[in-house]
Amino acid sequence: MTLRVISGAAKGRKLKTVPGDTTRPITDMVKEALFNILGTDVVDSSWWDMFAGTGAVGIEALSRGASFVRFTDLNRAPIETIKFNLEHCRLEQRAEVRRADSLAMASQPADRQFQNIYIAPPQFKELWEHALLAIDDNPSWLTDDAWVMVQIAPREYRDLELRTLVKFDERKYSNTLLVFYELKGK
Repeated sequence: MTLRVISGAAKGRKLKTVPGDTTRPITDMVKEALFNILGTDVVDSSWWDMFAGTGAVGIEALSRGASFVRFTDLNRAPIETIKFNLEHCRLEQRAEVRRADSLAMASQPADRQFQNIYIAPPQFKELWEHALLAIDDNPSWLTDDAWVMVQIAPREYRDLELRTLVKFDERKYSNTLLVFYELKGK
């Protein structure tokens, strides 16, 4: 699979993939659909790309004018891949790359707030549930108008008991489901 930046300052640049089969990169079709849904709200927004893998989603956000993206992944190979891709796209100045456990990090006091949190963990391990529940339990990571977006296989999805977040949309693209959440009362 060839990964590329679809639009913006780094449009057309090819992205390196993570060696092996530990990550599941987003397809261009799903990435384009996601950013069409977000529209101009990407400009000047801050992101946390949890379980970042290749960094494709956060890099697309930066290319389209996001002011800041934090990339986290637990493993060394994705972290090195993200750093390479950021440098290749000349977007490293507005990015922070951390080798960290996203779940543990989400449970700690927030060191900044994000308009967008993207959760796309390894499939079929219930990690998306744990990540979403961690953010739900600790909404200090979110701005008032934040969106939390989950990318999973459709058969992974189930309704969760949430206290501070509410699902407001979902979109299915072949074997990928995007689920959108926002703070209750928005």
